[in-house]
Amino acid sequence: MFYRRVGDVPAKRHTVHRDASGLRLAEELVGEEGFSDASSLLYHRCSPSALLEVNAVDWTRPPLSPLHPVVPLHVRTAQATGSSDPVLGRHLLFGNDDVQLSVATLRAATPLYRDAVGDQLVYLQDGHGVLESSFGPLTLRSGDYVVVPRGVTHRWVVEQPTSMLVFETSGHVRPPRHYRTATGQFLERAPYCERDIRGPKEPLVAEDDGPVDVFVRTRAGLSRHTHKHHPFDVVGWDGSLYPYALSIHDFEPIVGSIHQPPPVHQTFEGPGFVICSFVPRLLDFHPDAVKIPYHHSNVDSDEVIFYSAGNFMSRAGSGIEVGSITLHPAGFVHGPQPGSYERSVDQTRTEEIAVMLDTFRPLNVTDAARSASDPDYFRTWAR
Repeated sequence: MFYRRVGDVPAKRHTVHRDASGLRLAEELVGEEGFSDASSLLYHRCSPSALLEVNAVDWTRPPLSPLHPVVPLHVRTAQATGSSDPVLGRHLLFGNDDVQLSVATLRAATPLYRDAVGDQLVYLQDGHGVLESSFGPLTLRSGDYVVVPRGVTHRWVVEQPTSMLVFETSGHVRPPRHYRTATGQFLERAPYCERDIRGPKEPLVAEDDGPVDVFVRTRAGLSRHTHKHHPFDVVGWDGSLYPYALSIHDFEPIVGSIHQPPPVHQTFEGPGFVICSFVPRLLDFHPDAVKIPYHHSNVDSDEVIFYSAGNFMSRAGSGIEVGSITLHPAGFVHGPQPGSYERSVDQTRTEEIAVMLDTFRPLNVTDAARSASDPDYFRTWAR
């Protein structure tokens, strides 16, 4: 993202650096694209490579199967989650080789975790807490998007039940390229900017020296690494790669006199998918504007929407509620529910908050998603 410097960092890279007691610190590079993209340098009190044990973990995820027959789904997530955590207890709903979408309700601190497959994007639906990582603590609240880069050791800590939407990716999650200059600065027309990005502000040095277990996810499965020393022993770091948060409430909507298409709501991009944010905004103000989305067949995308808050005018009458997730797959012509236009005529703004995932390869579905879905959802357009 953008350069940050936190804690005790030497004047030059790759030089001897000691703490106040004279201990030589171990330098670690966390970087992307084989030393050719964003990176950060962390300074550990102990070697981050010192392992005492490595074991495979029996961790079976629910199978994903093609959506057949092709049909729109409405999943009530309250029926799919129960009590869980966003590390080992995620409830997988949809996925393909590019991205997997799960839901979780966190009630206590998670184990230490490191995802070696891709970046994670997490949306906090409610509650608040802290993402602790080798980079330091990051305070979070309802409505935050949190990007955790691939390979970063972290855990989630909460003091109250916190519901999350978890996107596991096969690559890197970034702000859309069309929002940024060639050197990475946000453009004036972008709906959020550097001032809205929150990163760790101070180091986090654990009192526990170790040993400590870290769960590591790879494409082959889950492993348990027993580190001789706690990974949270970093006294300083600098660079442009780190966990960060962006509140959906800081996303500035783009509006027009006639209806604007979903790309104006784009918030992040990743390999094979985009994430969009629908936030409170003025409705279209042309005197003849149709203020609700038009029917559309986006034949190259599957569309998932998580309904976070507010009144979803175009979905009224379909049973959609806060916490609902809809999947509108390619091959289904989707649009507003009957009566939506009439309800919108006198409205001047919408207060909805929703998160949308568009994928460019078909999404497969778990049995949990099917069992928590409304079997009559596809009929709601015919009422």
